[in-house]
Amino acid sequence: MNTQKENALHDIREKFNDLSQLVLYQLDLLEKIINKGDPSIPDSLLDELNANEADIDQLEIQLGEEIIDTIVLQQPVASDLRQVIAINQMVSNLERIGDLVMNIVYFLPRIQNLEIYSKMSEVMGNMLMTSVNMVKRAIQSFTMNDKEDAIWTIKNDAIVDEMNRKLIKKTITRSNIPEETQQLLFAFINLNNIISNIERVGDHATNIAESSIYALEGKDLRHKKLDNEP
Repeated sequence: MNTQKENALHDIREKFNDLSQLVLYQLDLLEKIINKGDPSIPDSLLDELNANEADIDQLEIQLGEEIIDTIVLQQPVASDLRQVIAINQMVSNLERIGDLVMNIVYFLPRIQNLEIYSKMSEVMGNMLMTSVNMVKRAIQSFTMNDKEDAIWTIKNDAIVDEMNRKLIKKTITRSNIPEETQQLLFAFINLNNIISNIERVGDHATNIAESSIYALEGKDLRHKKLDNEP
């Protein structure tokens, strides 16, 4: 038995578990913020969220380095190699979920219309709850070697999307908002969905560019600003 290889794989799994739990904790904090029906966030909670996000970023970088070292130096067998590559892909997605949490945290206090927010907070809470459950089941499918959890998550993606659309529509139509304002809200929601997807395309382009620089120069630019970036 190659002790060095086993230790390296064990350390990767341990750090992956730490990252998973930290991202789930961030999602739990976000759920509590949204469910209280008030978009304001106490400074102490914001500090905790920011500190956790910094830890998530650091864990992502550490895992990336350890995964590369393990593949190059330990030359894991096919089954271990598949697991390591899968972890690498999941790490990237978990880090992105962490970013999305902070994006939401950033935008929440900017909502000025508390009446509209109070009508939508329940919908957002339901959307977040179902999404968090999907993340939990997806992680569990890997850690518990349970394919059914993975299949459940994949199948429920479309169902959750449709449920969320219906919840939003029901909340708006049952409110005392004038018809004209309702149509305006629907338009903004659809536009926001389009803009969000365009923004994600840009995110992926940035990820590709960062990977290209890493391949060319060995520089890891994730979570760092370029020299001429404000």
